[in-house]
Amino acid sequence: MLVLTRRPGQSIRIGPGVDVRVVRIEGDRVVLGIAAPRHVAVVRSELVEQVSGEIREAADTRARLRVMLAPVRAVPARDTSSDASAPIEPLYPEDPDDPADPEDPGVA
Repeated sequence: MLVLTRRPGQSIRIGPGVDVRVVRIEGDRVVLGIAAPRHVAVVRSELVEQVSGEIREAADTRARLRVMLAPVRAVPARDTSSDASAPIEPLYPEDPDDPADPEDPGVA
């Protein structure tokens, strides 16, 4: 790491076209001005770390969801091509006392 001493108004150049200037010093804080071309991203490091952490957390959550959903996806689909002519069985047995049963001859 290069360590430099600068006073207000002085600057350093980083690569072609990036200037970092000491604007002022306020107590224990240094106010910097950064001039860079539009294609150069200038981002505070703590924001990069925060976003990186959130991206890692989202990836971990996605991986955990995949593990939890894997048994659901692993259930093979029922092959109905050979059962095309098979009758469909009712979900519930018929109630002989049900007045709405259309096959009951007692209903007029």
